[in-house]
Amino acid sequence: MSSAPPLRVDLGAHILRARTASGPSAEGQVREVIGVLVEVEGLAAPIGAQLEVRSHEPRLLLEVIGFRQGRLLTAPLGPTTGIVPGARVRVSPQANSVAVGDALLGRVIDAFGHPLDGLPVPELSAAVPLHATPPSPFTRRPVNQALETRVRVIDALLPLGRGQRVGLFAGTGVGKSTLLGMLCRHSNADVIVVGLVGERGREVGDFVRGVLGKQGLARSVVVAATGDMPPLVRARGAVRATAIAEYFRAQGKSVLLLMDSVTRYAMALREASLAAGEPPLTKGYTPTVFAALPSLLERAGNDAGAGSITAVYTVLVEGDDLSDPIADAVRGILDGHIVLSRRQADRGLFPAIDVLRSVSRVIHDIATPDHVDAAARVRDSLSTFAEAADLIQIGAYVSGSDPRVDAAREAMPRIEALIRQKPEEAVSRASALSSLRGAIGGKS
Repeated sequence: MSSAPPLRVDLGAHILRARTASGPSAEGQVREVIGVLVEVEGLAAPIGAQLEVRSHEPRLLLEVIGFRQGRLLTAPLGPTTGIVPGARVRVSPQANSVAVGDALLGRVIDAFGHPLDGLPVPELSAAVPLHATPPSPFTRRPVNQALETRVRVIDALLPLGRGQRVGLFAGTGVGKSTLLGMLCRHSNADVIVVGLVGERGREVGDFVRGVLGKQGLARSVVVAATGDMPPLVRARGAVRATAIAEYFRAQGKSVLLLMDSVTRYAMALREASLAAGEPPLTKGYTPTVFAALPSLLERAGNDAGAGSITAVYTVLVEGDDLSDPIADAVRGILDGHIVLSRRQADRGLFPAIDVLRSVSRVIHDIATPDHVDAAARVRDSLSTFAEAADLIQIGAYVSGSDPRVDAAREAMPRIEALIRQKPEEAVSRASALSSLRGAIGGKS
């Protein structure tokens, strides 16, 4: 009786199949779509990879955000209308890179680099990573050079340094967009990158045409991801704006990065991570949000080169409450904060910056001792007047009772003149410092 032939196993073929099981030609299929979460089966891909739904027109991209029971948890980067059960999915050949170049200046693009201004696609030959690693702490140049914003109250009392990162804390209707427009038009930065995250479509057009204007747009790149976009598309807008700013920093330029707003970036990440089943922490924000914030914000600032990214991140606060979890987290990461006051806005004092609640952590590194001393004296006058304001308003304070209060009352008109500035007015740093000296000494 003849024995059965030995079983031969082609190990080479098995290894080849294993290596290509998750390659570009491999395919999976859609198993479930629940809200903003799409589960894909039969495909392996790393976190952050992009997948493409083959049967969907127009092309729909998915971003891998997690795994569960052998399936990929993905968030759509576009509308899911038209997806059917079993739709074929493959790894997208599109890399996580950003096309960059000087042709971006003066343009308005979306989170994927597509033009929103009705002009042709910009011709760009260079590319940078979408998710870059922040500069090493020991290679960062110190912040020791002032950035002239030509906004008098900032240059005088809250000076910004090249490479500083500042939070702009504001509620609704207190002049946040107007102040951002002033920074865009008046600052002496070489390049301005504006990230509009989660804004209404109308507000994007109003900001570009009215607030930014032709003068500001000429040296700016605007990245807009409106509120009707899926969550990860909104978050991608913030990351793309940061990557573009990094490119211009690498060219040795002084870049001003304005992000409006980091709160909506956090909200977008919260939506995606909650859909994936991540447990919430404070006010529904997940651990992913608090891990992503420093990863994004630390990419700004100085690196080892000659360029810099001075970043202003707006933070939306409900009812002017600065104890919001996102406000707390951002304040701990950044190098200072500027608070806009509703009380000053109601009085028509613009920009409505609350000097006493605002701080620049680098003022001692970029300002002269005389400048620091003058700013401190203005703060002391503001604080003294605030303490006695109730008594003064009801007529209970008698002149001569306290020399410090008398001096503060006498200085308040000059201090308010120092703060008040029309949006179209640009004030040189020298003029701002002269006004600062006049506010404390009675003459400029």
